[in-house]
Amino acid sequence: MINYQFATDSPKSFNAYPKADIDLESNTIRRPRKLKHYSFHYFHFHPVIMIKSFGNRVMYYYKLHPLMILLIFFSFGVATLILLSVYTSHISTTTTNKLNNGLGLYDGFPFAKLRNLVMVAGHSIYTSSSCEKVDREDSWFLESYQRNVGQAATFVAHIKEGVEVAANDEDALLLFSGGETRKDAGPRSEAQSYWMVAESKGWFGYQEKVRWKALTEEHARDSFENLLFSVCRFRELTGSYPQFITVVGYDFKKERFVNLHRSAIRFPELRFFYLGTPAATSSREAASKGEALVRTQFEHDPYACLGSLRRKKIGRDPFHRSIPYPNGCPEIEGLFRYCRASLYTGSLPWA
Repeated sequence: MINYQFATDSPKSFNAYPKADIDLESNTIRRPRKLKHYSFHYFHFHPVIMIKSFGNRVMYYYKLHPLMILLIFFSFGVATLILLSVYTSHISTTTTNKLNNGLGLYDGFPFAKLRNLVMVAGHSIYTSSSCEKVDREDSWFLESYQRNVGQAATFVAHIKEGVEVAANDEDALLLFSGGETRKDAGPRSEAQSYWMVAESKGWFGYQEKVRWKALTEEHARDSFENLLFSVCRFRELTGSYPQFITVVGYDFKKERFVNLHRSAIRFPELRFFYLGTPAATSSREAASKGEALVRTQFEHDPYACLGSLRRKKIGRDPFHRSIPYPNGCPEIEGLFRYCRASLYTGSLPWA
């Protein structure tokens, strides 16, 4: 194989075709395009610009189809409110359940599913050995101011009203409230008396609906304790506090319960109801006068722990029964210990 040697003065190599682009029509070389150097800000997200652009488009379509745009925004607003409502309700329920479970409120309580309280305040003790005479005055232990024709029938009316209310509310717990308040009547409570009368009357046709959830609170000595002790008893039985409270009693006592007792425990007014039945015809005038006096006493002593109301309460405990509350409702212990003329301002589960 022959190797050719090239002299040093040999012509240098050259590019036969230039690397640049040639315009064949004009026979000129095109200048290469410079690549653009995009900065970071070129690709940066501009929310203000996007919002303005979106707003311009909305205004454009609004001018073309105003009703349609309004309908779309209205539907979007309604859907948003519904979603927020559902979400808030879910969060509230979850928080409440966690709190109650943390306190052990749903563990081992026999009536944990019941949410509302129906309380019938007791006014007398049934003393007859026969349950066939519940409408007769001589079957009840009556104070001198209670010895009126038709008085026994008013007690039965209260019992019946409470049973009917509980029958119409599947979430209600019925409590008959009243302690062993009369020495000569023996160690029998007003609450047990009312329960026995309801039993003798076959629960007024609602036995299957009511009997299983009708119980007693057997320590109350006055109307304020009827309410407070029943709330605590509800907590003992259900593990929680009532969402709604319905009190059954005489119609002339409505103001006392609604405006004084309810306010004393600071229970929400919109969740508190009072169902009153009339007093015996022959005693209405005297009952109204007596109620005015008692109401005045509670206005100056809302917790019945001072003066005449305290003395009356002590007199209604002839057998010196130990009161178990607030052991069953520790969250409102402060309310039980409170004794002043001003309203309690401490923490309460429902306030």
